Amino acid sequence: MKFAISIPPAGDPADLIACVRAAEEAGWDGFFFWDHIYPGDGFSLHDPWVLLGAAATATSRIRLGAMVTPLARRRPWKVAKEIATLDQLSAGRVVVGVGLGTPDTEFTAFGESADRRHRAAVLDEALALLDGFLRGEVVDHEGPHFQVRARLTPGCAQTPRPPIWVAATWPHRRPLARAARFEGVFALGRDAVGGLTPDQVREVRAAIGPDRDIVVPHDPEVPTAEYAEAGVTWLVVGPDDPDGDWLGRLRTNLTPGPPT
Repeated sequence: MKFAISIPPAGDPADLIACVRAAEEAGWDGFFFWDHIYPGDGFSLHDPWVLLGAAATATSRIRLGAMVTPLARRRPWKVAKEIATLDQLSAGRVVVGVGLGTPDTEFTAFGESADRRHRAAVLDEALALLDGFLRGEVVDHEGPHFQVRARLTPGCAQTPRPPIWVAATWPHRRPLARAARFEGVFALGRDAVGGLTPDQVREVRAAIGPDRDIVVPHDPEVPTAEYAEAGVTWLVVGPDDPDGDWLGRLRTNLTPGPPT
């Protein structure tokens, strides 16, 4: 089982990059920034992709990515260029996290639909395009949301492309089936609140198959060995609701290394 940190891109950018370096030095396996634009008034955030580019040049081993990118509010070809560039810059250390996106204000504030069925349809179509773009293929697609004929170069450092993890909330079956088509699932508890119990992890494993990554938020009440036995491959640590000096607390907690 591997261990990662996932945090909002909030605060001083230099401090955030210093955290990524410290996490690598302490033995963590991954570092992910939340991909949000407007969670609500008063929530000040930087762009995660710019930060990830800086993190790639400041580190050499740790895996990097966004957790998660809402493809329903992005152009898949633009996301593909960002991913490929970051993968080249990091020498093949990118993990791609995607999902429907929350909260609804990140859509409605800009005049876009927050309807979950609509977003799911856009996500499915965008994933097919992203898969082809990242593989360096000619993407010839005519769909209800995108019409594309293009091949993007240069490609990724990883072959055939970086792994894709799809966010899903247990016990919803359609998101789990979507994740089963790719390399892994970022699995959240019911209604995206909290993590999963080991028994719930086993249900997720049964739904997505034996060869996929299962990525879950760390619940300090659950021994890490129980997560590993249930089938978790990545355990993610980070603030649920950042408040006060959360970044200072994070730096203190990451220095001893992963919670093995």
